[in-house]
Amino acid sequence: MRLPTPSLVTLSLSFVFSVSAIPLDLLSSLSNAAVAKSYSTAADANPVRTLALARRFNSTGSRKILRFDQARAQALRQRGQDTDNRATGGSSTGGDSGGGGGGELEADAMSQVVSYFVTALIGTPPQPYNLLVDTGSSNTWVGAGRPFTPSFTTNPTVESFSVSYGSGSARGFEVEDTVTLADGMTIRQSIGVATVAVGFNGVDGILGIGPQVLTCGSLGPNSNECIPTVTDNAWEAGLIDEYMVGVSFRPSGTLDNKNGELTFGGVDESKYNGRLNWTPLTSISPAKYYVGIEQSITYGAQTVLPASAGILDTGTTLILIASDAFKKYQDYTGGEPDDEVGLLRITPEQYANLKSLYFHIGGVAYELTPNAQIWPRSLNEALGGSPDYLYLIVNDFGAAQGLGMDFINGMSFLERFYMVYDIGNSRAALATTPYTYSEVN
Repeated sequence: MRLPTPSLVTLSLSFVFSVSAIPLDLLSSLSNAAVAKSYSTAADANPVRTLALARRFNSTGSRKILRFDQARAQALRQRGQDTDNRATGGSSTGGDSGGGGGGELEADAMSQVVSYFVTALIGTPPQPYNLLVDTGSSNTWVGAGRPFTPSFTTNPTVESFSVSYGSGSARGFEVEDTVTLADGMTIRQSIGVATVAVGFNGVDGILGIGPQVLTCGSLGPNSNECIPTVTDNAWEAGLIDEYMVGVSFRPSGTLDNKNGELTFGGVDESKYNGRLNWTPLTSISPAKYYVGIEQSITYGAQTVLPASAGILDTGTTLILIASDAFKKYQDYTGGEPDDEVGLLRITPEQYANLKSLYFHIGGVAYELTPNAQIWPRSLNEALGGSPDYLYLIVNDFGAAQGLGMDFINGMSFLERFYMVYDIGNSRAALATTPYTYSEVN
């Protein structure tokens, strides 16, 4: 039963460019730990908590931004198909347990280009870890950068964990510990401690806030076990009033900027205009295992993508659409793939004639203006491109329409709108923000 201590907890996000056995020495320190099994902290009188963080641009990985996103897209689709197979008693076709297939990129292409992270405090005394916020996964784990430090609240388990993201992976062992995301939001959480992590330069791990089902199959030896997410545990402990997460990004043309906010237990009305527009989560597989919605896309009045299922994903930088839809978009815009960057490049004359893209979701048309369709020009060189070129942020998913996940609305979309993932009511919402029509790019 939930405890009657409702609250709204808010974290400020930053924009980042970007085993099977417990080691004996760590096991020894864990075995001596005094563990608080039912630890939680109720929120105090001020329910809104904000953490300000910095931003990092990964100039190595950025030169292969498209390959990174496409590898992640393939892995997300495969993981969803594997989840479907487990639910129906079929066999998994993916790679590592819980991670899905899709293969892995070589090391210099793995690191994420642009992500948002929060600082979580783990253990007692608390130690800070910078964790990428990911709606496309649900495991929370550390150890990619800063090594995990056990404390007297760390509880060892007998389980290993393994997750793969297509563009990176992590494996190690599972522990339970206290995790503080903000004042008044301290929970008891199962977290992975990575002994091997590839593709996460500059961060310490991941804070997975997607559906709990994505954790199923990530543990061993019990591959059928699932792990409650941080949102699940905060809700069950009565630390949040509503079973939802709000996500606010904003576009930026500079390398260092505090430009995001993650809100647990409600929404921040100061971050969006007008009202939230709700749409039910899709029932189409494999998109239904994520923050999956249905939409169609038009370029002006011309159809690019008919009604299809896909996902909203904070772990993807670009907007990816099915290959046949992308071909239409390329024809409409006249863009040509750039040899260095991989993104479509258009001329100033083509930009002057560029039409808005409309994402039709739940009966509402969300406009992505011509300026919102291009990569920030001030960051072209960091991307490996020319400062004078115009690069489009819409690209090829890598597969034709009709496979149950035909688009990913990544950060380039989300930074223009406010998003809410309502777990309790199986729905999502979007709203315009003061930055929807910004000319920042």
